[in-house]
Amino acid sequence: MSKTIEVDTRTFIRFWLVLLGFVVMGFLIYKAMAGLIIIGIAAFLAIAMRPLAKKIGVLTKRGTTGSVSALAYILIIAVVTLIVSVAGPVVIGETAQFVGQLPTTFENSLGGWDGINTFGQSIGIDDLQTEILNGIKSFSTSFVDNLGDMVMVGVGAISQVLTTVILVLVLTLFFMIEGPGIMNNFWQTIERKRNKSEVKPLKRLVDRMVDVIAIYVSRQVMVAILDGCVVTVAVFLLSMIFGFSSSLALPMGLIAMIFYLIPMFGPIISCALISLVLLFSSPIAAVIFLVFYIVYAQIENNVIAPKIQGNALNLPATLILVAIIIGMYMFGLVGAIVAIPIAGCIKVLFEEWPNLREIH
Repeated sequence: MSKTIEVDTRTFIRFWLVLLGFVVMGFLIYKAMAGLIIIGIAAFLAIAMRPLAKKIGVLTKRGTTGSVSALAYILIIAVVTLIVSVAGPVVIGETAQFVGQLPTTFENSLGGWDGINTFGQSIGIDDLQTEILNGIKSFSTSFVDNLGDMVMVGVGAISQVLTTVILVLVLTLFFMIEGPGIMNNFWQTIERKRNKSEVKPLKRLVDRMVDVIAIYVSRQVMVAILDGCVVTVAVFLLSMIFGFSSSLALPMGLIAMIFYLIPMFGPIISCALISLVLLFSSPIAAVIFLVFYIVYAQIENNVIAPKIQGNALNLPATLILVAIIIGMYMFGLVGAIVAIPIAGCIKVLFEEWPNLREIH
């Protein structure tokens, strides 16, 4: 039996206006997604730097003021700049040295073009040298033809990255200096409109989420520093044994420390990169380091890191991996980095949900 539902004109118009409003809001959010990501990264970094600002405030007995927050920000920027300035030239120098020695290495290891041709004849190719040179020539011609477009695309990408980095750095500084004051004004405004007892659960939720991010980042940095120290000692000992420059030890440790901050995949990238750099100086040392780091990574991930990080997030490994995969495919490298603390914040939200439901 069918029923007829009568809807007055005002309700009908209101329904479609609300629906249109959601569509417009979704479209605006989509168009502003890049800017929202920049704001989110800056807020995340400001929260992550808060423990350092608190430590400096305690040491200077000035509390977490704007000047103390700015000092913590400058200190972190200086450390990152120092790491890049130390590690970057070493990696570039080792690569350039390897490229310069490539003809000699080619002659000694493969027997030059005569050895290449002998190998080619063994697999049925009479003149492998000519085939390789023709392939290189074809690649070079194609590369030169497309060089202009590649330069334009590269310049555009670099300028976009630089703009994003500058915006993130400036906004992070503003969040660190003015963020606490903005939040205090926000809570005071809410409390004037509602009872403190109703605002308290929401404020506790936000504070717990902030603590999750700050604790996770600070303890991740502690493990990263330990990882960098272990790599530094390992590379130094290998340099003593195999006779290559011990100046590689500190830069390689700094590289390991930076990449460890990328969850799951960071240590793999740093291990591959450091092994490749060591390969330029000593193939045997590179293999030994590769084996050593794989073993150490298992100990670090299963014993050391859980001890240092404790139960800060208390998330199952499966959920952590799922969060990283979702974050990586949604927002790339940045998503992979912030996925775990965001998952921790979602966990806090579920824990506080019964209290939030009491707010009327």
